[in-house]
Amino acid sequence: MTVGEPKGRMGPRSCLLGLFALFVAGKCSYSPEPDQQRRLPPGWVSLGRADPEEELSLTFALRQQNLKRLSELVQAVSDPGSPRYGKYLTLEDVAELVRPSPLTLHTVQKWLLAAGARNCHSVTTQDFLTCWLSVRQAELLLSGAEFYHYMGGPAETHAVRSPHPYRLPKALAPHVDFVGGLHRFPPTSTLRQRPEPQVLGTVGLHLGVTPSVIRKRYNLTAQDVGSGTTNNSQACAQFLEQYFHDSDLAEFMHLFGGDFAHQASVARVVGQQGRGRAGIEASLDVEYLMSAGANISTWVYSSPGRHESQEPFLQWLLLLSNESALPYVHTVSYGDDEDSLSSTYIQRVNTELMKAAARGLTLLFASGDSGAGCWSVSGRHQFRPSFPASSPYVTTVGGTSFENPFRVTNEVVDYISGGGFSNVFPRPSYQEEAVTRYLSSSPHLPPSSYFNASGRAYPDVAALSDGYWVVSNHVPIPWVSGTSASTPVFGGLLSLINEHRILRGLPPLGFLNPRLYQQRGAGLFDVTRGCHESCLDEEVEGQGFCSGPGWDPVTGWGTPNFPALLKTLMNP
Repeated sequence: MTVGEPKGRMGPRSCLLGLFALFVAGKCSYSPEPDQQRRLPPGWVSLGRADPEEELSLTFALRQQNLKRLSELVQAVSDPGSPRYGKYLTLEDVAELVRPSPLTLHTVQKWLLAAGARNCHSVTTQDFLTCWLSVRQAELLLSGAEFYHYMGGPAETHAVRSPHPYRLPKALAPHVDFVGGLHRFPPTSTLRQRPEPQVLGTVGLHLGVTPSVIRKRYNLTAQDVGSGTTNNSQACAQFLEQYFHDSDLAEFMHLFGGDFAHQASVARVVGQQGRGRAGIEASLDVEYLMSAGANISTWVYSSPGRHESQEPFLQWLLLLSNESALPYVHTVSYGDDEDSLSSTYIQRVNTELMKAAARGLTLLFASGDSGAGCWSVSGRHQFRPSFPASSPYVTTVGGTSFENPFRVTNEVVDYISGGGFSNVFPRPSYQEEAVTRYLSSSPHLPPSSYFNASGRAYPDVAALSDGYWVVSNHVPIPWVSGTSASTPVFGGLLSLINEHRILRGLPPLGFLNPRLYQQRGAGLFDVTRGCHESCLDEEVEGQGFCSGPGWDPVTGWGTPNFPALLKTLMNP
């Protein structure tokens, strides 16, 4: 006991010194994620308890510093009206700002060392620590945790997780945000293969969305490709234990890439490429990022969390915090229901996205494929927002369909397009005017009890999400649909714009939203027809939000008109 501590009470230091005796007894402990949903996802089954000697890889998110200053800097480097616009921070600058305090680093390392943790690896920003422990050690360290083997998903993915909450010593409360690798399961794909629409006659028609259809609709010419002379690059990230095959990409470009210059292969794979069957979603991401952002160097983050106890999305965030030179544009087709995630986890991930924005990275996330979503709260239906789509530091991409599915026509809402209002993040200032206008003028607003009108509203933009051709396992597959398709398309077009900016000596676009909202949809086709799906009940009857003039929570500001968007975004 230290001098000055009242008798009969434990101070932080004595909590740490008496770690195992006190911790196992349940004293001096707290739960970092008491609100984390621990229901088993549909399609997952338990295979029984993990062997006590089995090795686990757990990630400890250490408390960061100066987050208010980081937020201010993001605003300054992303706002075209700011003198700091485009003067992005380096990874080293970010590390200097957010690095945990020496006390945090010392306290957590001492605690882990005492528990027998080994092979601990940090990142450049020093705010994550990944260590190996046996199941027995981890269950002693994280009071309440019990590790089980699970299997689920279309690929029969294996995971080691704890269905119970874990607790940490109270002395660590100022130092650890959460521990990764206990609760969250790998995501599953929401891509759909829709039945082919029926049509009479074939004159002047197309038979599904291909790169040539996208280029025609969004007004790209054969000259709208990367120059191959810059350090410009783009990336997509996949967390589904799915893989793309080089041979599928080659076949796709042979079938659909004949009328524009393109790169023949992925420049870099980060993570491990499996040798099994290709996944449709992984194939889609690569094929359409590389055909929209044609002839631009492309990276693929391929299921970077490969151990059963790791969370692939969290491992991707760690990679961003450990690489100084990264692609300028990242497209991600990952999402979870906001309510399924702990508030601690969701806020910390949002900070990681803010770190990326400070560095000038453009992060595009799919808005989801469940419309407004739906869940029951205290016996009443509410819409169900998705995260990271709802983060104020990413550009979220919704989905559209052609008005006539066989003609390159105007676009309408794709009814699956995710969108709505966050229940976690307040509305950011950059979208105040646009969202207020929508809420005050839309003739088809759902009842106010269904959504949080003051929350961060999404999506920000949209692109075609319906009826794509994909080559996977050497087979051309038609009518694949989802915002997993629209996201790499929009990302590829932003990469082309970055190419022009770099050639002119301008910085890359970085975090796009402040500029996007200031420009009020300039360079985008406004989508004004259609509504997306929601709760099937008597009050809303399956209808969520509807599109309208200007911004709306179904298609954002609209879909890209490339020449106009290029002109708009080439202004310094």
